[in-house]
Amino acid sequence: MSLVNNVVPAMVSIQRALTQLGLQQYIQVSTPSSLAVLANSYPPSEGSFRPELATIMTQFLQFLSTTRSPFWINAYPYFAYKDGPDKISLDYALFNLNSGMIDPRTNMHYDNMLYAQVDAVIFAMARLGYGGIEVRVSETGWPSKGDPNEIGATPQNAAIYNRNLLRRQLRGEGTPLRPKMRLEIYLFALFNEDMKPGPTSERNYGLYQPDGSVAYNVGLSALSTGTTPSTSTSTPKTPSSTISLTSMATKIERLGHELRIVCWISVFLLVMAI
Repeated sequence: MSLVNNVVPAMVSIQRALTQLGLQQYIQVSTPSSLAVLANSYPPSEGSFRPELATIMTQFLQFLSTTRSPFWINAYPYFAYKDGPDKISLDYALFNLNSGMIDPRTNMHYDNMLYAQVDAVIFAMARLGYGGIEVRVSETGWPSKGDPNEIGATPQNAAIYNRNLLRRQLRGEGTPLRPKMRLEIYLFALFNEDMKPGPTSERNYGLYQPDGSVAYNVGLSALSTGTTPSTSTSTPKTPSSTISLTSMATKIERLGHELRIVCWISVFLLVMAI
């Protein structure tokens, strides 16, 4: 039996233990997946899971539906742009002003790739009969440095992507398919990982260097006060919104006079195996 086949049984065991302890209403069990679970993501309405994952994904989605937990996805428009810069608009990938694309089946307009990727996941779930599960982004980001063949990995592009993303989070935006449901997004990452193997880009997703110095200026101080640099359109601050700077899936929220701790237990076997 492969690691993938152990994912749902492991989650069921964790859920059973939480129920026995009376913690099931406070702790939800889920696991992040990469976009590699999709066989097709364009246009979004044609989103579908890879055929060989149909059985495990159906079991996984059934678990999420039963426990009312979200589907977490690691979505990186950077990879799509890097692999096809002649086919994908950089502005579309960076959330900049652009003409976007219209899904021919739904007639929905998308002005950025991340929202299109998320909606592709929602359509893929609906194809398996689970269209009502919430989707959240467990990781997204843009590298500030890369190898010569890693097109677009620059401090300028990283700053633009993350700044535009954080502005949209402050506005509480949803995707075209679910415009009234705020899309929860976790930015990867807070620090560069200088010891991480692989391409140069893998070590350069952070807002800060390992020594604590700034990798590039994403404009957090301006965003937190509701102001924006003179080169961008001003966006009012939304007090009820929050900015998540890492993919750590533990969040503390203060609601009125009550402190609520929302914890997420993630099983990473699916991500590791795909």
